Amino acid sequence: MNVQEQIKAYIASQPEPKRSEMQELHNLMLQILPGCKLWFDNGKNSENKTISNPTIGYGFYTIKYADGKTKDFFQIGLSANKTGISVYILGIKDKTYLAKTFEKKIGKASVTGYCIKFKKLKEINMDILESAIRYGLEITSEK
Repeated sequence: MNVQEQIKAYIASQPEPKRSEMQELHNLMLQILPGCKLWFDNGKNSENKTISNPTIGYGFYTIKYADGKTKDFFQIGLSANKTGISVYILGIKDKTYLAKTFEKKIGKASVTGYCIKFKKLKEINMDILESAIRYGLEITSEK
């Protein structure tokens, strides 16, 4: 199965209304990043043990570790979880920026250093979510 097929199957496997909301967010990401590299992480490690929720990834970002090693990864991640949906924005150095800038304006969402988590799309301001995503893309493209 190629990445697009894996993403389609992952979204289709979600119960409604999460399935429709994941599809809406996936479409938004493709609109924000047309032609971007798509990723799919099934959440399993090399021993086939589940270590995280499956994640759809968008864009390209190189993680630089303290020991000098690097890893190619996605810039933005989208994942379903037990209580809702998480949007990951990687590469923001200031781990307080997302919460300081977007938490009060986004609606009913938990905002951490790199993750915006919410139960339903109707509980958040989509324009603010899009602004946070665009900020993350802008910051990582400056590197």
